[in-house]
Amino acid sequence: MGEPPYRAAQILAWVHRKRAVTFEEMSNLSRALRARLAADFVLARLEPAFVADSADGTRKLLFHLPAERGVRAAAIESVLIPQVDRPDDARDRLTLCISSQAGCGMGCRFCATARMGLVRNLRPAEIVGQVRAGIALAAPTALTNIVFMGMGEPLANYGPVKTALEILSAEWGYAISPRRITVSTVGLAPAVSRLIAETGVNLAVSLSATTDPQRDRLMPVNRRFPLAGLLRACRELPLPRRKRITFEYVLLAGENDADADARRLVRLLHGLRVKVNLIPFNPFPGAGFAASPRARILRFQAILRAHGIGATIRESRGQDIQAACGQLAAARPAA
Repeated sequence: MGEPPYRAAQILAWVHRKRAVTFEEMSNLSRALRARLAADFVLARLEPAFVADSADGTRKLLFHLPAERGVRAAAIESVLIPQVDRPDDARDRLTLCISSQAGCGMGCRFCATARMGLVRNLRPAEIVGQVRAGIALAAPTALTNIVFMGMGEPLANYGPVKTALEILSAEWGYAISPRRITVSTVGLAPAVSRLIAETGVNLAVSLSATTDPQRDRLMPVNRRFPLAGLLRACRELPLPRRKRITFEYVLLAGENDADADARRLVRLLHGLRVKVNLIPFNPFPGAGFAASPRARILRFQAILRAHGIGATIRESRGQDIQAACGQLAAARPAA
């Protein structure tokens, strides 16, 4: 537009950090420039079509994305998750779990989103728009963490996800430290090292199995990126000294929760700087799996800890509104 380069930072700060609704609000721009922007651009906002509230304080946001410019209509979900570690803890967290795709094409058998198949990739504005909507809904409470653990495989939509991460972390954007952003992947090995090198965010790898036949059955992506190659890519990551990789492990009764599975997991992760997030299976209609009993989960955790691996249990949040891990299916809950 023939304007000085610093105008870009000013405009972007208004769009993202100050969350302007109209160009007229951009008071440090000339009237002529504001008029030109208003003539050529729109300030679109992503608004939730429905918000479901869980008994535990979790809130699920359903968004309808209209069809436009050859892009298919779609529906996606985000989840606001409050977490109070202790009643006297001043460091309470509010995490926003966001989606990177509408649906998912990875086919993990224990995930409701996989049943949708891949509808389409999300654009950067649709990814960032979930954060903007989450901030507005949470106000005056501030978001403390962003996790790409909603619908879709982030590394299968790498370009838009990277652009969204830049907007979220930039000073002219949302100024969220990469240390407070986690991207979860089913293990697209070639993109894992690229993500760490180019963004500096935290990495979470969904593992959920300890042998290739087992993972082939539960997570078909393993046929393209088997365990050995995935773990080799993780070992070669240029991790900063104090950073660890999180491995997520969904526990399915009688499928992957035996003592032998825990011991194989110890061997697989030997030598890596890791923490393991054990996730009790969250049921959904027609899943065909059952959650591991609590005693079995604790036994699995104890085996990992006995071998020096930090292992935490992710307590399910929002099950009553189908907002827990693996339950997102872009469907409005029944009243």
